Amino acid sequence: MLTLDPALFSPEAVAEETATFNRELAARLGALPDQWSFPPQVVRDRREQGLGPFPAPERSPRARVQVIDGPHGPVPLRIIAPLQPGDGAFLHIHGGGWTFGGADLQDARLVQMADRTGLTVVSVDYRLAPENPYPCGPDDCEAAALWLTGDGGDALGLRRFAIGGDSAGANLSAATLIRLRDRHGLTPFLAAVFIAGCFDLRLTPSARAWGSEKLVLNTRDLEMFVRHYLSRGHDAALPDVSPLLADLRGLPRAHFVVGTRDPLLDDTLFMAGRWVAAGNAAETRIVPGGCHVFQSFGLSIALESNNLIDNFLRVSMG
Repeated sequence: MLTLDPALFSPEAVAEETATFNRELAARLGALPDQWSFPPQVVRDRREQGLGPFPAPERSPRARVQVIDGPHGPVPLRIIAPLQPGDGAFLHIHGGGWTFGGADLQDARLVQMADRTGLTVVSVDYRLAPENPYPCGPDDCEAAALWLTGDGGDALGLRRFAIGGDSAGANLSAATLIRLRDRHGLTPFLAAVFIAGCFDLRLTPSARAWGSEKLVLNTRDLEMFVRHYLSRGHDAALPDVSPLLADLRGLPRAHFVVGTRDPLLDDTLFMAGRWVAAGNAAETRIVPGGCHVFQSFGLSIALESNNLIDNFLRVSMG
């Protein structure tokens, strides 16, 4: 059952560290050039240098790349094994509005997750829009899930599976679960993690009403991401595009988390409610003052949230 404490949404519930970070981040991002005045590749290159909202990535020497076949060509998978390997795996799908991001941009967190949970983390380097719009991204993720839960998992000695991601990655994670169930009759995943997911590309009320404040993400960003992703004219109301509108029965237990200062707040509230109403188990965390994907920053709320995610996976996969 999804229950919400009104106190979570009170300004008084926001820690001073969080409030200060939000003010400084909004000021810094507001002073940057408009990212939509540049080609997407320029923004991707700036991300490599740590010039966007997130710190510059640090690649782990523990990661290796496995390339599999996909319907649109090769799909690289970035694999990070835990220090004490077991027979479980977490299929990670990165965020970035289906336009930015990559499988190698969050190694530190994925190494941490692997070592804390004992799960081998497999991150999908799916094709990005606008160069490769829908359905390329979800097709790549579907191929990765089939490989991991089939021959690939067998070769790696993996028998238990979880899936998850943040923002667009949460959207693609949900779509992948539904595709495996509906297209292949498979429900191999025991758990799912949805961090600040975008589950309705028609835009939920909180996304539409957010406005121009640049706290990682704003309304225009969401509109542009959707435009890139659906540039071939697909309808945002397709359940494969907007999983909020899909049949959600028979899906795994899930951990939903979002901050109250996230334009996608309603996406999580609505999707978590539908998940439970469909008969699935779920836990939902609403974090006072958390910005979009706040787990990526050096904040106390990020540490706590990542700990809760890892604990959820340990318990669900045990």
